[in-house]
Amino acid sequence: MNGAETLLRTLLANGVDVCFANPGTSEMRFVAALDRHRAMRGVLCLFEGVATGAADGYARMSGRPAATLLHLGPGLANGLANLHNARRAHTPVVNVIGDHARSHKELDSPLESDIDAAAATVSSWVRRPVTSADIGPDTAAAVAAALSADVPGPPDPSRTGTSGAVSTLIMAADLSWEESAPPAPRLPALPPRSVTRAEVEATAALVTGPERVALLIDGAGLSEPGLHAAARIRKATGTAAFCPTWPARLRRGAGVPQIVPLGYRAEAVGRQLAGIEHLILVGAREPVASFAYPGRPGMLTPPGTRVHRFVPDAGFDVVDALSALADTVAPGPVPTPPAPDAPPPLVNEPLSTENWAQVIGALLPQEAIVVDESITAGMNTLFPATADSAPHDVLGLTGLAIGQGIPVAAGAALACPERPVVCLQADGSALYTISGLWTQAREKLDVTTVILNNRSYAILRAELDRVGGSAAGPAARALFDLSRPDIDFTSLATGMGVPATRAASTAELAEQFSAALTAPGPHLIEAILQPA
Repeated sequence: MNGAETLLRTLLANGVDVCFANPGTSEMRFVAALDRHRAMRGVLCLFEGVATGAADGYARMSGRPAATLLHLGPGLANGLANLHNARRAHTPVVNVIGDHARSHKELDSPLESDIDAAAATVSSWVRRPVTSADIGPDTAAAVAAALSADVPGPPDPSRTGTSGAVSTLIMAADLSWEESAPPAPRLPALPPRSVTRAEVEATAALVTGPERVALLIDGAGLSEPGLHAAARIRKATGTAAFCPTWPARLRRGAGVPQIVPLGYRAEAVGRQLAGIEHLILVGAREPVASFAYPGRPGMLTPPGTRVHRFVPDAGFDVVDALSALADTVAPGPVPTPPAPDAPPPLVNEPLSTENWAQVIGALLPQEAIVVDESITAGMNTLFPATADSAPHDVLGLTGLAIGQGIPVAAGAALACPERPVVCLQADGSALYTISGLWTQAREKLDVTTVILNNRSYAILRAELDRVGGSAAGPAARALFDLSRPDIDFTSLATGMGVPATRAASTAELAEQFSAALTAPGPHLIEAILQPA
């Protein structure tokens, strides 16, 4: 048994049976071992950013890590943006990165680089086996590190949150072909910690006190059990509940208690938190602005608001903490959310930022997985339009590194083949990882991608003004403009094996979206939005 086979068999023994790969010479022994161990599903991605994003989407929906197989430092570099998103989402991912043979590294060949340093920027755990005897134990440790905050045992979809980490194993090529020890058995992951009774009682005193209080909830607290607990607390005490602007995974739809996402702009958050005297963090970070702006604060908590860390980080059992708080302040039955109003009839009109989301909300199927990278096109319209849609999960752009949508949708579809996946994708960021459509076609994944085409980096026009730039002249406007020539997304999709159509009106979008959802395999709709 060679080292690559030990690595692969240890991954399987530790519950990792999907590998999103863009391999090279250093990883060929791992590739060869796939034929001897067919339990490992190898999924070819044409770009490393697709592989890392797909691993993120797979783990967000399955609750267990996928592996990536990347080629040396440049391969890792190509995947860093979506590993950054995975890190921000606390997603369990195990990177396997091939390196030069140990005797070859000193030659400083063209692909030589500092893999360890690059991996450390997105990984909570980085290790390279030193000898062949280390391969099995180090691989098992990599999986355990990725699951370090997960609930032990089989994943429970109702409690799946974003409670893992990115780990990276760097494998020298010569270790992969040398004789090696047997695979290592599964290592126990660290269980989540529980809040103490004293912490529950102190928080209960805040939410039942005379001052205005709000909860900011993240992680598994945004699952259905967590949201029901938050609804009980809100009904009994009037405590408001918020979540991050783009959470890693959020349960929504009819019958699911609603929670309010914080706005993207600082002034929107200021209005939401105005008058709040105590902000209680439940598995969440204190809100900060995404960027610095002249004369504007970076911290978004209003002056005078006291911040309390009830559940300090993702290492705690957020659902258990919320449930304990609800049992203390609101004993009794869970309130039933009111029945949603019937959606208003769709009016046929040209597609725009204001109306496209209403079409999606009206037609969203049961148990859809919605991957949201709509950015500007959906910032103020998507959540209201889908609040009373059929129950669904939303996967957000946690780290704001664009180009996540198409890959995350592929990974989510592989994790949950019985559920429809809807990817709502801005046009500019789609081009970062457009090759992920080819992987969707190759794997026959049920993903419907809606490209929201406004032919611009629309958000940057506002950002120029917010940082104090002068009015946009022709040179500045050229850097926001995605026309001249217009990008033909339908041709790009069909060229990669994905059937594609184009919609310019709400009626066309409704007809094409409904048709795509009923046909197997991937589909793409290019939604042409009128200029704002």
